[in-house]
Amino acid sequence: MSGHKFLPYGRHDISDADVAAVVAVLRSDALTTGPLVEVFEQAFASASGAAHAISCNSGTAALHLACMGVGLGPGLAAIVPSITFVATANAVRMTGAEVVFADVDSETGLLTAAHLAAAIRRAQQQGLQLRAAMPVHLNGQSCDMQALAQIADATGIDLIEDACHAFGAPGIGACTHSKFACFSTHPVKAVATGEGGVLTTSDAELARRARQLRSHGLEREAIRYKDKALSLAATGEPHPWSYEMHEIGWNYRMPDILCALGISQIKRLAAFQARRREIAGLYDRELTALAPALRPVPHGVAAHGWHLYPVLIDFEKLGRTRNAVMAQLRDSGIGTQVHYIPVHRQPYYNDRGRPELPGAEAYYGRCLSLPFYTTLRDDEVQRVVTALTNIVKANA
Repeated sequence: MSGHKFLPYGRHDISDADVAAVVAVLRSDALTTGPLVEVFEQAFASASGAAHAISCNSGTAALHLACMGVGLGPGLAAIVPSITFVATANAVRMTGAEVVFADVDSETGLLTAAHLAAAIRRAQQQGLQLRAAMPVHLNGQSCDMQALAQIADATGIDLIEDACHAFGAPGIGACTHSKFACFSTHPVKAVATGEGGVLTTSDAELARRARQLRSHGLEREAIRYKDKALSLAATGEPHPWSYEMHEIGWNYRMPDILCALGISQIKRLAAFQARRREIAGLYDRELTALAPALRPVPHGVAAHGWHLYPVLIDFEKLGRTRNAVMAQLRDSGIGTQVHYIPVHRQPYYNDRGRPELPGAEAYYGRCLSLPFYTTLRDDEVQRVVTALTNIVKANA
């Protein structure tokens, strides 16, 4: 193992101000369901350009609430690109709906209009009733939402953006072309709350229902009560303690402790994004000499949240397996990761029928995520580049 400090593929960035914000809540009267939940949601909505932001306790919970919000359930189906984390597909199955896996661009890993159209045709041939599609802004690079929306509108399905990698990308979260956008605040994401998630929407009624579902499905607005004998006094006024449950919900709330950290982190979002762009630019320049054996995943011109920095490696050309490359980098104190194993190949989904998705297979077979986080120094980026250069040149 190298004597250098180990460089993970991703890492949180916690300041003294972040710590102080959390400590202040620990010394307050409300650790959860307190005033900072709304403050955090307002800050998140402002940063993302959203009309409404609903906090919850994970990105998976955000995806599940969004799937419930568009009416997914038994007898229906949703399209999910195969290159994503398993949570995107699992959120669909959590409603009882079926998953139709879509292929992706072999260079970017993104769902394109052509791939969405192909997945729709396959679903229709199988007699499935489509309700939604879930484009994933992989690595932080946004999909062409306008092009996807044209196809979705013509088909009569809703779009849910899996934007867990893309908080801070311009325009992502405003839901101009979608019903919901879903975000994660896991430690390696753009801002951290420890664990957590947020979904945004431009629809006030969808936001109201998402808030209800994240808290056991409880209805606390008297005007919506259905059982007057249960919930109202003889005078017609609601009991001070009244609530009704009209449908099953979940305990998906985000506590004030985590919201305090999130509020503090959002104040640093612009600086975080600026530093991530600097690091990406440095990698772009320094890795140019290693093409075509190794080259960055194309960034394109669309909005980017700069969550990950993946490269595409021709392992056959190098004459080395990905395992061997990752092991050599690890011995040099450099951590890497693969984002992601195609979800349609996971045993649970494979047993439900495995489509041929050559773009997803090609992307997965070559991708590798390099260290990429705000506290990564320029000389540490150069360490990564030097190690990769040594691997490529040794096998040229």
